[in-house]
Amino acid sequence: MGTRYAFVGLGHRARMYVNALLTDWSDAGEITGLCDVNQTRMNYYNRTIARSGRPEVPCFAPDRFEEMLDRADTVVVTTVDALHATYVCAALDADRNVVVEKPLTTDAAGCAAIADSAARSDGNLIVTFNYRYSPRNSAVRGLLAEGAVGEVTSVHFEWLLDTIHGADYFRRWHRDRSASGGLLVHKSSHHFDLVNWWLDSAAELVFAQADLRFYGEENAAARGLTGRPARGQGAPGLGSDPFLLDVSADPRLAELYLRAEHEDGYIRDRDVFGPGVTIDDNMAVLVRYANRAMLTYSLNAHAPYEGYRVSFNGTEGRIELNVCERAWTPPHAAIDPSAASKENAEGAWERLVLHRHWNKPEDIAIEGGAGAHGGGDRLLLDDVFRGPSDDPLARPAGYRDGIRSVLIGAAANRSAETGTPVRLTDDGTRLAD
Repeated sequence: MGTRYAFVGLGHRARMYVNALLTDWSDAGEITGLCDVNQTRMNYYNRTIARSGRPEVPCFAPDRFEEMLDRADTVVVTTVDALHATYVCAALDADRNVVVEKPLTTDAAGCAAIADSAARSDGNLIVTFNYRYSPRNSAVRGLLAEGAVGEVTSVHFEWLLDTIHGADYFRRWHRDRSASGGLLVHKSSHHFDLVNWWLDSAAELVFAQADLRFYGEENAAARGLTGRPARGQGAPGLGSDPFLLDVSADPRLAELYLRAEHEDGYIRDRDVFGPGVTIDDNMAVLVRYANRAMLTYSLNAHAPYEGYRVSFNGTEGRIELNVCERAWTPPHAAIDPSAASKENAEGAWERLVLHRHWNKPEDIAIEGGAGAHGGGDRLLLDDVFRGPSDDPLARPAGYRDGIRSVLIGAAANRSAETGTPVRLTDDGTRLAD
């Protein structure tokens, strides 16, 4: 029969793992249970399971999660971020293996609870940092590991979210800091993990500034954007206002959210310029690492294009990675969610350059594969469902990696709130203050 997989949290994030177990990774095991607050969403995935020729599986409300554990060897956690620690700890305490989406959790308390559960559990915890597996990011890791620029002294990392991707965080549950930890945790944990992994070191000091400057009710009013609708569905401007999402235009989103609203009241298409936004959209972070490298990091969630730039200064040269994932944001993309994909987007490009002292710049070839993130998602799924390979790049991530990435974001949130630096322990797994 293979491994028995149970899922908790049946929103959009569950899709990649469910589909994997129903297709190319079906030999790894079978889905044996679904747990969510919303029966409509569980029904959607059960129909997906049935279409693959398999029988539908039992559904469990959250108060029956422990009952579902009796049917599982591994639990896949794709809930709202603030609930990750609850389910991760419960599964580990029952000695089950756990696969959890990033971020591992949202705050220092959740990190401490997971660390304690992991230390006493016979189960194994995998955090799915798929960006490690992207060929361009793996190429950077390889260059640094071989000492291409000597000892890294500083890193500059700028990430741009455009007004398709960035705006979406301000429509859905992520807009509530208590649910997501803000973008410095939910989104930036991806980026902080990359730097931790690239440098093979841990953060020891964090200072940050953050602000809400574009989205939200007050910013909209300051720019004269008044009388906004509460949501996209049924709004007079739907079809012409690029910031209004037509959740009914995507059959999958309609099934998972629009037709599920009557159960839990969750609205997937809130106006990005409405009330209730408690997260930031502009962030700047300064991090000092245990190996003395310094990171300057910025995140902007309302850019006109999507991509990132990262550079490494070393004692023997410099590495520059420039990535444009989407060259511009067509105004119809939010109206038609199917147009928002970044895969093979028009104008997308990437360039990795090695600058050695006293040498001409050298363009480094990036060998991509088929599928999302240049084939990186397939490599990740292989490690998740078939076991990690003997990977010289050390891409599989465990709970300590998840903790280290979350705590940089949590420390940055605290620093931005207090105006003071925040210190972490030597191994980066706890806040020292």
